[in-house]
Amino acid sequence: MLENSKLFASLPAEELKALKAVTTEKRYTVGQEIFKAGDAGDGLFLVKEGRVEIGAAMEQEERHVFSQIGAGEVFGEMAVIEEKPRSASAVAREETTAYFIPRDKMLVLVESSPGLALASLQGISGRLREFNQQYLREVLQAERLAVVGRFARSIIHDLKNPLNIIGITSEMASMEGATPDIRRQAQKRISEQVERISEMISEILEFTQGPQVNFVLTQMDYGELVGQLIEEARKDVSPRSVTISLENEPPRLSLLVNPKRLRRVFFNLIHNSVEAMPDGGHITLRFETRPDEVVTEIEDTGPGLAPEITGRLFEAFATYGKAHGTGLGLSICRRILEEHHGWINTRVESAKGAIFAIGLPRGSKSR
Repeated sequence: MLENSKLFASLPAEELKALKAVTTEKRYTVGQEIFKAGDAGDGLFLVKEGRVEIGAAMEQEERHVFSQIGAGEVFGEMAVIEEKPRSASAVAREETTAYFIPRDKMLVLVESSPGLALASLQGISGRLREFNQQYLREVLQAERLAVVGRFARSIIHDLKNPLNIIGITSEMASMEGATPDIRRQAQKRISEQVERISEMISEILEFTQGPQVNFVLTQMDYGELVGQLIEEARKDVSPRSVTISLENEPPRLSLLVNPKRLRRVFFNLIHNSVEAMPDGGHITLRFETRPDEVVTEIEDTGPGLAPEITGRLFEAFATYGKAHGTGLGLSICRRILEEHHGWINTRVESAKGAIFAIGLPRGSKSR
């Protein structure tokens, strides 16, 4: 086994003979600890038969497996070369027989044999490469799970408002003494929120699939569309003691828009403002007509935005102090505006809340 191992294959016969003279054979039962982290690096091992698991206790004392060592493979060499304590533990996972070579004898051989020194270096390099690959796999897996978790929290955040509205409305409709008119209004509002949830789910699916291929823009009166959206938004935010007003009237211009997608932008921005004002507040919309575009600003009376985070607000999963969610909404808003060949940004003014501006092109520009 010594002659056939990669580590000692380059040794001449005399040095192999000397190596055999200082090598001892050790046997371990299943589950027996060969050495533990912190032990002195008193020598290295070569597995004759069986299987050894290299690992260490990580967070919450859970054992983390680094490597599985089989027949013909060496372990424990790093502590020998470094002259440091063991950094991990070794446990026999099968009935195992291993050769043990004392550290001092091993170092004498390494110093006198360039071939053995090179083989030792290659072995350590291979072990580190294996550890790095395993670490990268685990980091990627952990990142995937973290992304899934953030994505799930974002979905819950987006669905929470319409579900709350459905719950409150259904309770009002089922109250004793509710009039037929109240029930009709409740039915209509619940239907609207169900449709809104359906649209949100569609948006989330679209976000994961990339930009829409069959995105259709339709000529619509922008002033009329905004009026409908604001009227619907007022009903949603009034239970949260938030009011919405228009600083000036939206322009009655015909723009190329996708009304459902644009509705998503308005509701994302408005509900972000509502969340930033848990004790109530006010939202103001203002409009500016430019030669080539229409700009809409949405300003709230909340605490505003910190200047240092404005540059990354529209990144997926970026947050800016909301109690819930991870910022998918603004990333979706940006994508929707890009699909309209428009833009979205924010600006910070002292003594003011958050200010978001969206721009929509005038004219016949479309996909």
